[in-house]
Amino acid sequence: MSSPDATAVRKYLLELQGRIVARLEQVDGKPFRRDNWDRPQGGGGISCILEEGNVLERGGVAFSHVMGDSMPAAATAHRPELAGRRWEAMGVSLVLHPRNPYAPTTHVNVRMFVAMKDGEKPVFWFGGGMDLTPYYGFEEDAVHFHRTCQDALAPFGDDLHPKYKKWCDTYFYLKHRNEPRGIGGIFFDDLCAPDFATAFAIQQSVGDHFLSAYVPILERRMNTPYGERERDFQLYRRGRYVEFNLVIDRGTIFGLQSNGRTESILMSMPPLVKWRYDWHPQPGSAEAELYEKFLKPKDWV
Repeated sequence: MSSPDATAVRKYLLELQGRIVARLEQVDGKPFRRDNWDRPQGGGGISCILEEGNVLERGGVAFSHVMGDSMPAAATAHRPELAGRRWEAMGVSLVLHPRNPYAPTTHVNVRMFVAMKDGEKPVFWFGGGMDLTPYYGFEEDAVHFHRTCQDALAPFGDDLHPKYKKWCDTYFYLKHRNEPRGIGGIFFDDLCAPDFATAFAIQQSVGDHFLSAYVPILERRMNTPYGERERDFQLYRRGRYVEFNLVIDRGTIFGLQSNGRTESILMSMPPLVKWRYDWHPQPGSAEAELYEKFLKPKDWV
């Protein structure tokens, strides 16, 4: 297992953040706010945020590179042997909440973690993925997104996409609701084999395929006419997004446990959201179709 090249990963992540922000600014027509921040315990980052845009009601594209003397509990929950080690983590995390209910929310994360101990080789792993959360389902959008995810992993073997798709369906699942957050995509973690170069290449391919996976869908749906009914359903379904991020998501929990910058960690939250008591969609409606056809894991490609 080769040693991690943190400098190369950091360079790539910063380039990826800049490329994604530039493309989204073209689509939206408004600039992102760029906020550089430092973490007193070590490291910092750049948070790029757009609120009340022409297309994006809220969008955040964050780069962070932080380090510490002892691994947070969220990072050692499934790797207890690494407890107490010095650590370094870097990544780009993105969440986009379009205003139009027919345009889906999306999430992307690509990250690397390194755990260090004197006298031993560093232990590294990559993680991340991308997923789609529509409010109104369109089969062509689902097929396009999943096919692009498949294309991102194809150069590394035919077994990766089925594995990472299933992992995504399992991870982005609200057990307390007994339903998926969205229609999935790909998700991976603990990736260090067969060597650093290959694992890093997989992470790069996932990051590089995001714009082609999502922007065509956004541009196809962002000007669709909608009314109060669609907007109300969008805000209701956004509640599921909030529940997942605050109750389940490892990244949110890790960020808060490691004393990360709260504003940057929680910029993934939608700006407006609704909850209702025991609400159910009208049978035969487009809202019901989301539950019946799209919020059920399936092979879209």
